[in-house]
Order: sequence, then structure tokens, then C-alpha cells
Amino acid sequence: MFENFWGNAHVVRALRQMVASGRIPQTLLFAGPEGVGKATLARRFGQALLPHPERIENDDLSTPGRRADLLDREKLPADKRNDDPLLFASHPDFVTFPPDGPLRQLSIPQMRLLKERASFKPDVGSRRIFLIDHIDRANEQAANSLLKTLEEPPDHMNLIMTAENAYDLLPTIRSRSILFSFSPLSNADMRAFAASRSLADTERRIGLSGGCPGIAATLDLAIYDKRRSAMHVLLKVAAGASPFGAWMPFSESIARSKNEKLELYLKLLYELLRDMMVLRTLPHAEIRNGDLRRELSAIAERVSGHWIARAVKQVDEIAELLRRNIQKTIALDNLILELRGF
Repeated sequence: MFENFWGNAHVVRALRQMVASGRIPQTLLFAGPEGVGKATLARRFGQALLPHPERIENDDLSTPGRRADLLDREKLPADKRNDDPLLFASHPDFVTFPPDGPLRQLSIPQMRLLKERASFKPDVGSRRIFLIDHIDRANEQAANSLLKTLEEPPDHMNLIMTAENAYDLLPTIRSRSILFSFSPLSNADMRAFAASRSLADTERRIGLSGGCPGIAATLDLAIYDKRRSAMHVLLKVAAGASPFGAWMPFSESIARSKNEKLELYLKLLYELLRDMMVLRTLPHAEIRNGDLRRELSAIAERVSGHWIARAVKQVDEIAELLRRNIQKTIALDNLILELRGF
């Protein structure tokens, strides 16, 4: 049971006890960092409960086929996506609702479809399991629509939700869920995972993954380095270590690319700012971007802790605006100007 799952043994033990006892809560909430294995363990849990479990793994969203499906959906206009809400159900009694569209959000039509599908009796077993991946990407209206299902769930339904931060959710959703908190894996566990997958560039992948095996396995280092170079220059310009002109080629390149999402750059900014704060307080501590230690130390020496805190707050504000489909380059250019004047 739960073969080849790495880390978070306390969650695995609890789920094993549930399977052994046959007492399965109707709503589970798996909370923890992106890529730590929340959706993977949800599928393994479903495999332990349903007949024909091999079908469930076909809906792993990290596989090339499912990633291609999600990219194809991004090209559709919003009305077509709403007319045909996204779900995956290779197994008839295990249904996955992932975030949809360019902004990767869970929609009201998806939550309405979940309510409709939940009323159907199981096809091959005694229960139907629904996985809502990234429930924290549901807007307030979609979350409220889900609440109607949680208030009176059918006896045969089990719902598993994943989120990075449980406290980003409505309190009424948390109160109706059994919460399991996932933690990043240790370096020893990450090395064992990397060896099982024969991952190249093992130590770098482990360092950049932050203890999350899903990130270590899927990280495209060439694309990562390209995006990180842009954010590194952004921070140098924002800190006054380089002229604004040094940022312009990166700004223009990001603007030209339709496939580059602002969210991906913001995650890198968070990581670089975290490393800078660590270097200011513990100069010899381990950081995620260890190969940039000297460069990040130089930027950190030019600014104060208040500056870094201000930068994080500014990035938070941009992240809040992501659902409004703000212009990437305008947001990043404005971030530089705000920080150069701080």
C-alpha cells in the first residue's frame, strides 16, 4: 500500500489505519508545499480503496499527456472552457478536478459539475472519490458552490482536496475537513527518491526543490536558469547595483513570450529574496540557489532587511492581482521602480 511514496510517514500511517479500519472520513484536506506529493498520495489512497486501481494513475497531472491536455485548454476561450468544465476520470469512480485555463483557477462550472457527479452511484465499487487539486485556486464563488456539496454529501462520496496553505481557504471548508499537513522531505529522503528515479544533476535538483520530490523530478533546469537569470537581473536593478537598461532586454523577452506566466517568475523572486534574507542573517547557511551565493550576497549587502521585507510585500501584492490577468512586464517594471525608490 502506498508503494514508492516518499516522506510524510505520519500521513501515510494515518491513511493506512483508515484503510485497515474501513472508517474513511468524507472530506480530507492535504496541505503543504507544491510538489511535496499531496495529489500523488491522494491517488494512492484511492488505489487502496477502489477496484481496478491501476487506472487512477493515468490522471497524474505531472505526466506529459496530462500536461499537454492542460496546455491545450489554455488556448480555448473562457466561454468554451465553462461550457465543458475540466475533469479527468480514467477510473469511473475516481474523478480529478484540476485548475483550468491560463490563470490556473478552479471554476464555478467545475464545482457545479462536481455536485452533479457526486450524486451518481459508484460504477464498480462502493464509493466515489473526488480529488480537487489546488482548492486554494478556487475563487470565493467557486468555493461557496463547493460548500453546498460539503454540507450534505452523499454517503458514497469521499472528497480529497489539496492546497499549499490551508488558511487560504474559507474557514467553513476547513471546519468540514480532516486536515493533514505535509512537510518538505529531508535531504536523505530526497536523495533516495532521486536515486529511485535515476535523476540527473541530483544535488542541484535537490537544492532547488526545497524538499519537494515533484519539483525535483519535473524541473527543466535550462528553462529554470533562463527565468532565474531574468529575476536575478531584476533584483540587481531594483537594488541599484545595475542600471535600468540592464533589465530592458529581459522585460522585452518576457513580453514577447505568450507561454511565460507571471506566476512562475514570482515564485523565483520569492526564492531569491528568501536566500538574500538568509545570507543577511546567517552568511554561511545553506541556501536554495547555492550557485548564486556570491552574487546574492553582493545584492543583500546593498540593501536592508526592511528592503527585502518590502520586496516580499510587493511581490505578494502582485500575486494577489494574478487572477485579474495583469500585464507581466508592467507588473515587473513597476516592482523595480518601487524598490529603487525605497
